[in-house]
Amino acid sequence: MKLMLWVYAICGLIVVAEGLNKLERCRGWRQWPRSTRARAVELLKMLAWGLLTIGGAGAVATLILPLRAPDLQDVCVIGGFAVLIVRTRVKEG
Repeated sequence: MKLMLWVYAICGLIVVAEGLNKLERCRGWRQWPRSTRARAVELLKMLAWGLLTIGGAGAVATLILPLRAPDLQDVCVIGGFAVLIVRTRVKEG
């Protein structure tokens, strides 16, 4: 169980790092797209990465705060996102 908690927290840290990176690179309000569709896409991307970042931060917080232990499905979900992030980074070189 302790190993699963550490895997959960490490994967959460990967998701937080990538989420903050993606949020920083989002155009957001700085260079707002002109079309409504492009705005919707940008807002959805910002919302998705924001939620993933918050979820990853919660995973990291489980090491410090007395929260419930992660279930296997929690570990699999955040682990899947972490693997996809690492795979993309390796692919990019």
